Amino acid sequence: MRQAIGSTWVMQLVIIFMLIFVAFLALTINFTKAFKIKNELITIVEKHEGLSNGKDGSIELINNYLRYNGYGVLGHCEENEYGIPSLESANLEISESNKKYYYCVRRESASITGLPDRSRYHIRIFFHFSLPVIGDLFTFSSDGTTININYPVKDIEYT
Repeated sequence: MRQAIGSTWVMQLVIIFMLIFVAFLALTINFTKAFKIKNELITIVEKHEGLSNGKDGSIELINNYLRYNGYGVLGHCEENEYGIPSLESANLEISESNKKYYYCVRRESASITGLPDRSRYHIRIFFHFSLPVIGDLFTFSSDGTTININYPVKDIEYT
């Protein structure tokens, strides 16, 4: 009888450690995917020298990239950021505390003497921590900043 109880205890420990390993693996995979997507969004903004609307504008390219890669995570933006509520439209909205967005963008001034319009863009996307059987547990964000852009596109008005 003592051997049966001992082996049950060891089996429970093995199952617990396997669950911890699977959770760590799931978190790592989700974070890696979010990191890759965030870096691609930053590259698109840098390549187009800012955010622009219209056909082949950087917002449309970002939305197409996210749709193509199956991105569908929503999260809350900060107070001074702009968010995209739908990947079907290229309309930036000033973020509201009760609304969720696919990604958030903030333009930060990096002006220096001789370059008064110099800016950089701060981009935030979201990812889930989900386990195969349990489902989505938490939503995290991944942030990134572009390089300084000397003459950014002025298609979009920022407040």
